[in-house]
Formats: sequence, structure tokens, C-alpha cells
Amino acid sequence: MRKIIFITGGQRSGKSSFAQRLAEDFSTDPLYLATARYWDEDFKERIRRHQADRSEIWTTLEEEKFLSRHNLTGKTVLIDCITLWLTNIFFDNKYKLNPSLDEAKQEWNKFIEQDFTLIVVSNEIGMSLHAPDEMSRHFTDLQGWMNQHIAKTADEVYLTVSGIPIKIKG
Repeated sequence: MRKIIFITGGQRSGKSSFAQRLAEDFSTDPLYLATARYWDEDFKERIRRHQADRSEIWTTLEEEKFLSRHNLTGKTVLIDCITLWLTNIFFDNKYKLNPSLDEAKQEWNKFIEQDFTLIVVSNEIGMSLHAPDEMSRHFTDLQGWMNQHIAKTADEVYLTVSGIPIKIKG
């Protein structure tokens, strides 16, 4: 039976560590679906930090965009994170909002047809200052609309604040 748990919050709010604990509660061999591209040295360091936070029980699968190409039936999967996945889609669509949103929704809908336990980490980026430029505003819109889409498909939704997960759905 498919189960989707969506975890959102601000940067460094404790989303990933909460998600990892949940996945480890569900499975003795969880799968970490990493969506980050190696953009620069800072991203490489962030990736190394996330890798160091996981124990040897984890299997890591790297996939920048095409989540649905992998058969993950029967597994407990932690996807971290939707924001980086959307960044890849947005970049590849030359920063165009509507084609990016269409592609992301289509890929998401195909991906969740599988029978798995899925824990999804995303960022709430629209709760701060209004973005100063058009591209940033469009990405904030993309993130917000995709978060809403994912939350609709989720059985449970958590908002993390200062390391504290607050259940808001399910």
C-alpha cells in the first residue's frame, strides 16, 4: 500500500533529520533518493554533510529529474529534496515557470503510481521577503504550487520549525 509523508519547512529547520528518523522507523534498509546536482563546491560540501548524517543501512540513489524511471515498489524511500529537484527542472526549462510546473506535476504523478512508503522533504521559501527579481519570484511560485500539489497527494504533512515537527495533515 502506498503511503506518502510530506515534510516541509525553512532552511535548516530539521526537515531532513526528522525525515531520516521516520524512514528508519519504517525500514531497516531505507533508500535515499538524492536530487541535488553538483553545481559548485558549496553544493558538494552540502551533499557530503547529508551523506555523513546517514548510517550504513541507507542505500543512495541519485536522480536529478526523472524520479519515475526507477522501480521502487515495496521500498521505503526518502526523497531529499523537492526544491533541488525543481531547481534542476527550472534550469533545464530556461527558467520558464509554466513548462517547469507542467513537467514537475507530470513527473510527480507518474512517480507516485508506485506502491511504496515515500517520505518527501521540501522547503517553504515563500514565507520571507518577496523575491527582488522575476526569475526568483517565478521559482518561489513554482515551489509553492508544487508543494501544494504534493501535499494534496500526501497522507500526512508535517511543518518543521526550529527542529520541531508539527503535524498539519493526516
